[in-house]
Amino acid sequence: MNILVSGAGIAGLACALEFGARGHDVTVVEYARRLRLTGTPIDIRGAAIEAVDRMGLLAKIRKQRVRVSELTRFVDSRGEPVARIPMAEISDSDDDIELLREDLVRILADALPDTAVIRFGDSIETLTDSGDVRFASGDIGRYDLVVGADGQHSAVRGLVFGPEEDYLRHLGVYFALADLPGEAHSGGANSIYNVPGRMAGVFRYRGKAVANFQFRSAPIDYDHRDLNAQKKILLDAFAGHRSWRIPELLEAARADPGFFFTSASRIHLPSWHRGRVVLVGDAGYCPAYLSGRGTSLALTGARFLAEELERCGNDHTTAFARYEARLRPYVAFAQDRVEGGRDRIVPATWADIAARNRALRALDTGIAETQRAEENP
Repeated sequence: MNILVSGAGIAGLACALEFGARGHDVTVVEYARRLRLTGTPIDIRGAAIEAVDRMGLLAKIRKQRVRVSELTRFVDSRGEPVARIPMAEISDSDDDIELLREDLVRILADALPDTAVIRFGDSIETLTDSGDVRFASGDIGRYDLVVGADGQHSAVRGLVFGPEEDYLRHLGVYFALADLPGEAHSGGANSIYNVPGRMAGVFRYRGKAVANFQFRSAPIDYDHRDLNAQKKILLDAFAGHRSWRIPELLEAARADPGFFFTSASRIHLPSWHRGRVVLVGDAGYCPAYLSGRGTSLALTGARFLAEELERCGNDHTTAFARYEARLRPYVAFAQDRVEGGRDRIVPATWADIAARNRALRALDTGIAETQRAEENP
């Protein structure tokens, strides 16, 4: 089959690998001029472990494992640790793998077969559910399948399924990321600091340091490609807060040309397919980064879709329905996890911050006592 995939992120590359490995001709169209490698560490959990294992990539992925979350502490205004991230609560199992987004993107891209190619600097301008495509470059084509793997603000979804506001459910939190080049090789722990409804953090990994921000807010109308407008939203959200390192980190965000900004939002669609068009990853079922499972759903979704297409002898109508039925429980589980993540990372009040810290310290104490009892029966 001749398959077009929109988006060269994790979902799109995974689809290209899965389809290409099965002999399909795959074109990945990507709006950017190169692969996007920025982003905080991501997690591979549950069924996604099996997905990357069947791709033949598990050993390579394990070699890139990092332990950023395990080494992160909530701190007070003096930078003193007050609690740890509850790894036992947020992990699915001991097999969970945390790695840098750029490492996973490179591993997937390097594994693409000759039957899959990436076309940078172009995008889909018009699309019908029968697979007819006109690109922004002016080229036209007709494809047996079109896969929308172009993220939370999916252009494919907008063209075929309707406007984003019909499907996006804002979770009341925004997220921003900025480089800290001055701390790239400095020591120190990874830190998260809270004031009511806001979080600022510093994360270090492999000679790199980034500032991480989150804040609670009602939906904000802004241009997703206007960097200066996004920076102003962040600066306004933290205006007046000068404790810990907040002013310094905001200055880093103001200066960073690679600044990243997005909302914590879920995507809910009654169906992920229409005609010859199907959605994979955040385009179809974004669980929000607060769930910690967006990457896993993208990898698992790509695997399930390719398997069902193969099992159905390329009958896309049956394959799409089976893909959706098979993946829905995983999506429901992931999307149900976001509330706890939001309240843990961005408590709304000083009282909520204090209660969170007490609960996490008590959890640490209980874990330590259990470990001592097991070591000294």
